[in-house]
Amino acid sequence: MPPKTRQHGPWQIIDSHEVYRDPWTSLRRDEVIRPDGQPGSYSVVDLKHGVSVLAIDDEDNAYLTEEFHYGVGRVTIETASGGIEIGEDAFATAKRELREELGIEADQWTDLGTVDPFTANVVSPTRLYMARSITIGRQELEGTEQIRCVKIPFQQVVQMVMTNEITHAPSCVLILKVALKRSQYFA
Repeated sequence: MPPKTRQHGPWQIIDSHEVYRDPWTSLRRDEVIRPDGQPGSYSVVDLKHGVSVLAIDDEDNAYLTEEFHYGVGRVTIETASGGIEIGEDAFATAKRELREELGIEADQWTDLGTVDPFTANVVSPTRLYMARSITIGRQELEGTEQIRCVKIPFQQVVQMVMTNEITHAPSCVLILKVALKRSQYFA
């Protein structure tokens, strides 16, 4: 009996199997019929879905993380970010990550939507939040984290995105969304 195919946009998936899984990542390989009718294979990485949070104080300073990131092999400056745990919603994750990574609690939250940092072969939706009316306390870092909290004027943070000093895609989108939201382009 021939395999049962399923339509996936202009692609047909003939067979699909998981190649790898850990708590953060899974890798799936699909045998496909491409849009041009030719057979092929396509791999999809599914990363733990996450959040990114930009905390801004009453003096218009942004609070960011400075941390060595294993994947890129260098220190980066980013918004507080992390993965959504099983049974946890995005907003609860945002509050937890901001508290753990930067020691910050916030009274005002703005949900700025979701960004897909990659779309070709990585599934990694990230929910974006702005946190205001903040109170700064103590970090609650995990064993794998060595994070320094950096306080930078928000306008300088926007420039850091434009000059490639901040390159983490969800952080860049979040910072630019906040800048546009605060400009004359949006009410």
